[in-house]
Amino acid sequence: MSPSETRSGTFRDQRAKAMQRWTWTWVGLSLSLGLHVIDEAANDFLSFWNPLVRSLRQDIRFVPMPTFDYGVWLGGLIVAVVLLLGLTHFVRRGAVWMQPVSIVLSVIMLGNGFLHILGSIYVGEPVPGVYSSPVLILAATLLLASTVKHRAVEREAVRYA
Repeated sequence: MSPSETRSGTFRDQRAKAMQRWTWTWVGLSLSLGLHVIDEAANDFLSFWNPLVRSLRQDIRFVPMPTFDYGVWLGGLIVAVVLLLGLTHFVRRGAVWMQPVSIVLSVIMLGNGFLHILGSIYVGEPVPGVYSSPVLILAATLLLASTVKHRAVEREAVRYA
């Protein structure tokens, strides 16, 4: 077996592992977001969120933060989680356009998780959604890392192809 064939086999294995890791971390973040939605809904997130937004609007003229009706809020989040799980097909197939989606989603979920924790510290009591925030932060970190690793493996494989 020539060195290029050995290298090719190694890259194939690395690509398969990176793809599998990326897929599972995508599913993990999607399910973590589902858990976070359950946490928020069970702990009446909107009773915290809507008054906060109204208060900010009184102090700041333009605040691009909406208030929500419970049904619309919960329905929208359920659709978002189902949509994310549906996009798993494209991650599993290695769709290049899913890499920036993964990175942006990871960063947004990291911010979401940390804002719940910082908000709890600021108000001096747990805000709705804080209990699932560590899981969300972990899942977002793992997805971000696996996406970056997948991109690196893909670039390396193309370079030696």
